[in-house]
Amino acid sequence: MMILITGGSKCGRSQLAEKFFDGFYGKKYYIATMQPFGSEALAAIERHRAMRDGKGFETIERYTDISGVEIQNGSGVLLECAANLCANEMFLPDGSISDPTGKIFDGIKIIAEKTALLVVVTSDVSRDGESYEPSTMGYIGAMGRLNALLARLADSVFECVYGIPVCLKGEAL
Repeated sequence: MMILITGGSKCGRSQLAEKFFDGFYGKKYYIATMQPFGSEALAAIERHRAMRDGKGFETIERYTDISGVEIQNGSGVLLECAANLCANEMFLPDGSISDPTGKIFDGIKIIAEKTALLVVVTSDVSRDGESYEPSTMGYIGAMGRLNALLARLADSVFECVYGIPVCLKGEAL
């Protein structure tokens, strides 16, 4: 079972994602993709660690190459967040830019094949209608393509709107 959760910033995606694991009694992994750059990122990482505390997740920090994550077959995986993963893969340390859509999608498919439950948190980064510099527009385009692929792969898709989960595909909560 794969569930995709999308929405804007600070809308309740993480809390919803964790709820899907309340009745899951197998091995649980949390794949963290946010690189600890700066005080805001560090604060977000600490907030998410506190949210997961005592819930039985084993945290794997993986910023790129998601297909190389080693997990137990039949386990549960919460991947947070596809948008961070996309930025990490797209904007390379040498200053070059690549389109990571296929690489990330293929990696998530590999994880999905091994899990009993996979919940992927992503972000909707394209709704403001603004035009940005070309590299940012490239990122927005890559995220749109990736989210569309993930939505097709997922059994259920939810959008969090002001903390309210809206079922877009599959079974409602």
